[in-house]
Amino acid sequence: MSPPVSSPAPVVARDAASPWPVFFTACVAVFLVSVDSTVLFAAFSQLRGSFAGATAADVSWVINAYTVVYAALLVPAGRLADTHGRKHVFMLGVSLFLIASMACGLAPNLASLIAARVLQAVGAAMLTPASLAIVLGVFPIEKRAVVVSLWGAVGGLAAAVGPSLGSWIVDAAGWRWAFFINLPPALWSLWRARTRLVEVLPPIARHRPDIIGVLLLALGVGTLTWAVVRTESQALVSAQVLGGAAAGIALLVAFVFWARHRPEPALDLRLFDNRTYSAVNLATLVFGMAFSMMFFGFFFFMTGIWHYSLPLAGLAITPGPLLVVPVAMISGRFAARAGHRPLLVTGCLLMALGGFWQAGVPGLDPDYLRDWLPGQILTGIGVGMALPSLSGAAVASLGPAQYGVGSAVNQAVRQFGSVLGVALTVVLVGSERLSLVEFRHLSLTYAGLAVLAAAICSVVQTRPRR
Repeated sequence: MSPPVSSPAPVVARDAASPWPVFFTACVAVFLVSVDSTVLFAAFSQLRGSFAGATAADVSWVINAYTVVYAALLVPAGRLADTHGRKHVFMLGVSLFLIASMACGLAPNLASLIAARVLQAVGAAMLTPASLAIVLGVFPIEKRAVVVSLWGAVGGLAAAVGPSLGSWIVDAAGWRWAFFINLPPALWSLWRARTRLVEVLPPIARHRPDIIGVLLLALGVGTLTWAVVRTESQALVSAQVLGGAAAGIALLVAFVFWARHRPEPALDLRLFDNRTYSAVNLATLVFGMAFSMMFFGFFFFMTGIWHYSLPLAGLAITPGPLLVVPVAMISGRFAARAGHRPLLVTGCLLMALGGFWQAGVPGLDPDYLRDWLPGQILTGIGVGMALPSLSGAAVASLGPAQYGVGSAVNQAVRQFGSVLGVALTVVLVGSERLSLVEFRHLSLTYAGLAVLAAAICSVVQTRPRR
């Protein structure tokens, strides 16, 4: 089968002298999307108290519904951006996210809040791959490694500071303002996209969308993710978990069979013929698990063992995330010259060292500067090197027509890894009274996953040809 001949709809800035305004316009929206994937962890207790009669499992779907729908729709949305115009899909996604954020903040009951979170996730899934495709389209090829690292750093930083930011907002103004705070930045991004971007549509007819493929893929990923999420409240071998996992796998197998016999499938499986692309996505899955386990471990330890207040815990876990952007800026320049492999391997190993530190050093008596901060610095530098580089390496070997769907696959894999990590964290440290031994088991587990991710990244090859 020959590669698709269609080309994507390029997006250019009205002021072609500098592409950076386009970058900032796209990244403000991506920052909001990533923050909203983690910001409500600090609000869980307040959410439960706001809705009388709601169980912990019920309230968990305020968080899980967003993650499940976001992961399930990223790949179809990336395909949509590549075939129907990146500016158009980006602006539609921001608009949906804006409306849904308002609906979340005004939700009168738990059911309407969960429904609004689903709509919010649809908007987030539409704008995320479109934003990276827009950014890649306006920068020259020699600068793409730098800007992709920065784009990935924005998302990683936002996800990492989400609980910190959420702890302050919830403590000061209540959980509804965790959604209302999205409105001004989303309006700004929408206005800038409308005024700064010009979409030049390709002079060819659009292909008929693969509706069946989109449904199979979305239902398969969504069902499998739902089964993983259910492990938080059900036994691993329960009928719900096993049945959901079997149904999800069956749907994904059906999608693979369908996609191999379609000229224009929702996801071109030939992407995975590239050894680097396949390795990067496997490493992203493992690293996503380690990242979420590390981050939740931080929060659980601060509040459950050292008994920090919510705002103080949010402040205490901030130094690591703040290192992500400066490290990513340096890493992007290095990747442009030497490729992503050294950054990926080193970053994963530094994250593993941070995990080993957290497993062996902090005790029951709080001593933040001596016992906690060194581990934060190690993991912060490691995440700053590895997380943006995974996004960059995923698209480094793809053609322009595959930027949207290629980045969407990578982001969806990362989200699924995050769900797995959250479920495993609950299994390891989900008791009402967290012990130091449980936390150390958690730290050793995510450190081992980071080592595994480093080993997978050793086969990545994105070094530019001279």
